[in-house]
Amino acid sequence: MIIALIPLRGGSKGIPGKNIKPLGGKPLCAWALEAAFQSGIFERLIVSTDSTEIAGVVKKIGIPLEVIMRPSEYATDTATTESVMLHAASLVDFEVMAIIQATSPLTRPIDFAEAYDQFKEQGADSLVACVRLKRFFWSDEGQPINYNPLHRPMRQQFRGTLWETGAFYFTKRRILEECQCRLGGKIAVYELPENVAADIDEPEDWERLERIIARQNMLENTLSSGLEDK
Repeated sequence: MIIALIPLRGGSKGIPGKNIKPLGGKPLCAWALEAAFQSGIFERLIVSTDSTEIAGVVKKIGIPLEVIMRPSEYATDTATTESVMLHAASLVDFEVMAIIQATSPLTRPIDFAEAYDQFKEQGADSLVACVRLKRFFWSDEGQPINYNPLHRPMRQQFRGTLWETGAFYFTKRRILEECQCRLGGKIAVYELPENVAADIDEPEDWERLERIIARQNMLENTLSSGLEDK
């Protein structure tokens, strides 16, 4: 059994009420929840929250989901995601848990489905979603991290570096309980398209996502109108 767990904490200092603040006409958390549901791979969709307000909002989104009210010690600024996962694991049966970040609203249903196929095909114990960045990185000490300046590669030949987006992870129960970590054992890497990797931490991120979603909606409306005209 594979389940999806979406942690939605009530407190947010950078953007107050972030998880349920409207983005593109619906609460931020609805984007990830709907994508997870539409992927069709999860047998249970579970929200972990410390907020009765958030619990009320997610129940109105209109998709089958469950809400776990977590203790306050798992909802502090220093509480780890693993502590939230382990709390859920003490209450819910599963073989594989997907931990999904609500602040990555551009993750698509197909991303979850393809990642799960890869997870199974590779016989992985855990999976991390990444984006391949074709950029040159340096250390604070002035050392190149992912290329040799004496042999600067052409972009077409450059493999780039995989960046952990935080959008979602898959973890087998055994790994979570034994390692107390979302990643362990045989780790698979699922590559997301770069344009899907969007995280919301600061107000500027929110404004950028608003513009991206507005463009997407405009394009979808244009395509839909074109099909109707035919």
